[in-house]
Amino acid sequence: MRPSPRTSEDREFTFDEPDFRRVCRMIRDHAGIHLHPHKRDMVYSRLARRVRALDMERFGDYLDFVEADPDAELQGFVNALTTNLTSFFRESHHFDMLADHLRAHCRDGAQIWCNAASTGEEPYTLAITACEAYGTMTPPVRILATDIDTNVLQTAARGVYPVERINGLSLQRRRQFFQRGSGDNAGLCRVKPQLQSLIEFRSLNLLDDDYGLRGGFDAVFCRNVMIYFDKATQYQVLTRIAPLIASDGLLFAGHSESFGHAHDLITACGRTTYRPAAGLRK
Repeated sequence: MRPSPRTSEDREFTFDEPDFRRVCRMIRDHAGIHLHPHKRDMVYSRLARRVRALDMERFGDYLDFVEADPDAELQGFVNALTTNLTSFFRESHHFDMLADHLRAHCRDGAQIWCNAASTGEEPYTLAITACEAYGTMTPPVRILATDIDTNVLQTAARGVYPVERINGLSLQRRRQFFQRGSGDNAGLCRVKPQLQSLIEFRSLNLLDDDYGLRGGFDAVFCRNVMIYFDKATQYQVLTRIAPLIASDGLLFAGHSESFGHAHDLITACGRTTYRPAAGLRK
């Protein structure tokens, strides 16, 4: 027999439908994320930690606080609600394509932007791919890794993971690119400093009007983030991203993302892979 869903009376904090609608509006306005009604329990469980930490009794009081003093709590609000599912070499065909692209078109060096860096597995995978493509631990590559969530960026910059996170990699990759911990650090691994030196981690909101980037990226990884935006927001974001891609550069999207509504900005050139439209190429 399945348990009945929890009601507001069962919960530690008061959380009613107007509170949920308010959360939906706030996260949409700030981060572009659209929350569906079935996410209500998820929203409660994630934000309840912030309500508890701030010693409040009602969600309404917490949301008042977020809106009254965004410098103090807006980032905590966003960090709690963003999803950070990732892994090394996730959707591995993209990294095979990137390696081929680097060898064929970027012999003198490359700039890569990963704009949903999460806890770092994707940008470090990009660094590994670059090392393998150029045959050196010091490839002529710079990787910009950005995310709206400042907490995950701190994890990414540390580059320390449970060893289980790299079990799916080949033994050669584990030995070449990671250091295993011992003693108090047993069960952990760290990416090698050569990989960390290739990456700059920075906070960035894709809804910002100006990213403050020079462009000319040979590859942009924008994977599994657009699915949280509606079509209009996706298009707005792509109007900012597409001009930053080099004329022969590539945009990589997630497996469930498609941008047929933005054919004037980007054109498909492979499996969830795009190029900037001809009119945008520099």
